[in-house]
Amino acid sequence: MAGRAGGRTARHRGVRGVRVQSAGGGTAERCLRARYGAPPAAGAPRTALLLASPTGDTGTADALARATAAGLRVPPLLFFQSNPNAVLGHVAARWQLDGPVVALGPGFEDERELHDRAALLIEDGDAEQVLVITAVQGPPDHATAVLLAP
Repeated sequence: MAGRAGGRTARHRGVRGVRVQSAGGGTAERCLRARYGAPPAAGAPRTALLLASPTGDTGTADALARATAAGLRVPPLLFFQSNPNAVLGHVAARWQLDGPVVALGPGFEDERELHDRAALLIEDGDAEQVLVITAVQGPPDHATAVLLAP
């Protein structure tokens, strides 16, 4: 294990109104910063990003329902931000991580299963380490991130 971050959410700058992505991105940033200092992650081995959210993004669903019920226009950026790969891509680009990006929705909340999935990415040669991120929309919002390597 190269680094770990967790607990109450660390918000990800630039992500607004999509709490689960903001929590996951902010916690991932904290974990990477603990291991590598400021971005980019110079000298980092090929790093995959694996995000799991047992709750999914209920905030976006709620925002869409409210806007639709009120006859309001939904902000286009909300659709981009609600895709979990968007925040993972942002983290990967900012830290210059070059491994695969994988996002899992509800049904993948068992930590052991996530670690098994991370191990598969390493065993298959897709990555040398995996940043495993979990994000749960609360209240309170909660996220964890850990770098796993053989």
